Amino acid sequence: MGEIKTILVTGSSSGIGLGVARRFAAAGYNVALNSFEPESRVADVIDGVAAAGAGRAAYFEADLSARGAGVELVERVIAHFGQLDVLVNNAGIQKVSPVEEFELDDWARVRSIILDSSFEAIKASVPGMAERGWGRIINIASAHGLVASPFKSAYVSAKHGMMGLTKTVALEVAEKGITVNAICPGYVLTPLVEAQLKDQARVHGISEDEVKREIMLAPQPTKQFVGIDEVAELAFYLSGDLARSITGTAISIDGGWTAR
Repeated sequence: MGEIKTILVTGSSSGIGLGVARRFAAAGYNVALNSFEPESRVADVIDGVAAAGAGRAAYFEADLSARGAGVELVERVIAHFGQLDVLVNNAGIQKVSPVEEFELDDWARVRSIILDSSFEAIKASVPGMAERGWGRIINIASAHGLVASPFKSAYVSAKHGMMGLTKTVALEVAEKGITVNAICPGYVLTPLVEAQLKDQARVHGISEDEVKREIMLAPQPTKQFVGIDEVAELAFYLSGDLARSITGTAISIDGGWTAR
């Protein structure tokens, strides 16, 4: 691959983020892992990513709900590895509640982790990428960045905001060798999705199995959960030189959900 590139994946101690980290590690990238958990609790995850490839892996604890945490995180990664070539904004949380019962603190936390931290990380990443004339920014959005579902006002709003951020930054850096794209998965059976089951069952008055069948997989014509490996492979393709003309776009990987 020549010069070893460095990737930062936010929210990468599990789920989609970890899958992306492992894919890039296997390709020889240096990998910066991140979550809010203490390093001691994710030591096995870090070791597993490090063992997956020839590059180095390092962990950066950060609470991305805090103002400025995204900027600080990128600065720490650059200080450690020397540069940042690929940024994957993946961190996110979910809250399921009717809008009239939605707590203001929950709204703020969902927005700050998904949207604000992505803006901050992009802001801190672009100068170095532009200076070198090469960079890849990949925002893990969602089918909910394109369409809505009830009881998810904060998440849907934040993911729609991520789509606007993707397009705007792509236009700004189009002549600097940097591409900016969003991946929009349908339902992937990650810890984040599994954590929704009880809340969804409560607000809809049905069982958790019914939530999977009648809520989560209902809009996906394939009736299958999207695989983490599918999302990771798409992110890896977007990071390559053959994707240099793909920018400012949303790529759905949702089993046909948004084709309706």
